[in-house]
Amino acid sequence: RRTVSSGSFLLPILSDTESKTIQNMSVVINSRMVSFAVHALAIIVSVMVFVWSINYRGGFAWDSTNKALIFNIHPVLTLIGLVILGGEAIISYKSLPLEQRVKKLIHLVLHAIAIILGICGIVAAFRHHNKIHVPHLYTIHSWIGIGVIVLYGLQWLFSFIVYFYPRGSSSLRSNFLPWHVLLGIFVYALAVGTSVLGFLEKLTFLEKSGLDKLGSEAFLVNFMAIFTVLFGTVVLHIVSSKSPASSNEDNYSYSAI
Repeated sequence: RRTVSSGSFLLPILSDTESKTIQNMSVVINSRMVSFAVHALAIIVSVMVFVWSINYRGGFAWDSTNKALIFNIHPVLTLIGLVILGGEAIISYKSLPLEQRVKKLIHLVLHAIAIILGICGIVAAFRHHNKIHVPHLYTIHSWIGIGVIVLYGLQWLFSFIVYFYPRGSSSLRSNFLPWHVLLGIFVYALAVGTSVLGFLEKLTFLEKSGLDKLGSEAFLVNFMAIFTVLFGTVVLHIVSSKSPASSNEDNYSYSAI
């Protein structure tokens, strides 16, 4: 195999066969297995956050003398909303063998529900802070979290106007599509990262209050963070998998995998 010099590196010149192999690597993983994995991870993460909030943290309440119950709403709604439903919305174009217009509507509705749940979860955190007289927005988790919900909402609103109603011109939709996808991936990755920061922050607070660092609750939270990252990784793999190129957003591959 011949090589060419690029600065201080020697780059191999690939044959046509090798180039085609690299280009087709995105379809090596069985699509049915990937679809099963992402939905299985979604169920696992959802069950884990409910087990943590109910069995270990005592359940939920919008208003209670036990103020910790108010906070418990926050991780459940934000995780299931922004991460789980947000992820399902992102992959709906590729994971559902339906007509394009139906998938677009599902994509829109799931994102809307995700935003509503995310906002309710954030409001629960603010209510909890008000009840225990703790300042708002003093951690990196809260700062990035507010950024995520703001960007998420703006992305949804602008995309609704451009792609749904009143709907922009064909050229506007086509030109905005790459940015729509890029911003969506960016915001989703931030949401996953913010969730992990939230797990770390809450676990740190609990351990300072006497929680056993090697106890079952600590292990549950750590594994929940790991499964959240795995879920987000599979979602990003699906959305970035190879698709037929097209300049028309109505045919932008997002076809069922």
